[in-house]
Amino acid sequence: MRESENIIMFIFKFILKYIAAFGKYLELMGRTFSIPERMRMFVKQYVKEMAQLGVDSIGIVLLISFFIGAVICIQIKLNIQSPWMPNFTTGYTTREIMVLEFSSSIMCLILAGKVGSNIASEIGTMRVTQQIDALEIMGVNSASFLILPKILGLMTMIPFLVVFSIVAGFLGAYATAYAGIITPDDLTVGLLHSFVPWFVWMSIIKSIFFAFIIASVSSYYGYNVQGGSFDVGKASTNAVVSSSMLILFADIFLTQLLS
Repeated sequence: MRESENIIMFIFKFILKYIAAFGKYLELMGRTFSIPERMRMFVKQYVKEMAQLGVDSIGIVLLISFFIGAVICIQIKLNIQSPWMPNFTTGYTTREIMVLEFSSSIMCLILAGKVGSNIASEIGTMRVTQQIDALEIMGVNSASFLILPKILGLMTMIPFLVVFSIVAGFLGAYATAYAGIITPDDLTVGLLHSFVPWFVWMSIIKSIFFAFIIASVSSYYGYNVQGGSFDVGKASTNAVVSSSMLILFADIFLTQLLS
């Protein structure tokens, strides 16, 4: 009886902990989405975040997408062969995987590790070095000043990263085609077969929501760091894990909603 009571108390404390964290997150977002006090400074910071979070991520997005597109094409061709299947099945399946899931959901999971940890560690370092406290003393809304440009910057750049990812995946598939895995003509027919433009827009819409999750959750963990440098690293890890979990949950919901 006592053991069951301990389990119930543990679950109750666990739920209360996350409810309190969600409340603090909403409070922080309420402070974040306020009209910037100095628009010129905000625009400058916004452009800087677009370059730091978006442009600097183009290389890794292109590299990973290229090889994933190539691997998908090879695996489908070698493992799903049947005389009953048309030759364009490989290209068709590669396109559907890249457009519907990889270039939005999986790519955002990868960016959660790169971008999310960067945001959390940057803001967390400012917290432990008391730079955020200095902004508050000067009367600056530190949440809006630091977090809003990051959220809007990543949400602005993520559609371009999705498009680059799709194109790079197709180029990777063509690289395998010219290597003899499949004929380029069959791959082209498959990529164009029953193409639905809405799927690309659906991928972009989902990625915008994922970008908000990455930037806002990572900023929350960094902004609420307490302690020293060790706690900054811990906050970065928690930011990546929480962002990844929320992206997976949001992916299920948004796929049902947009399909």
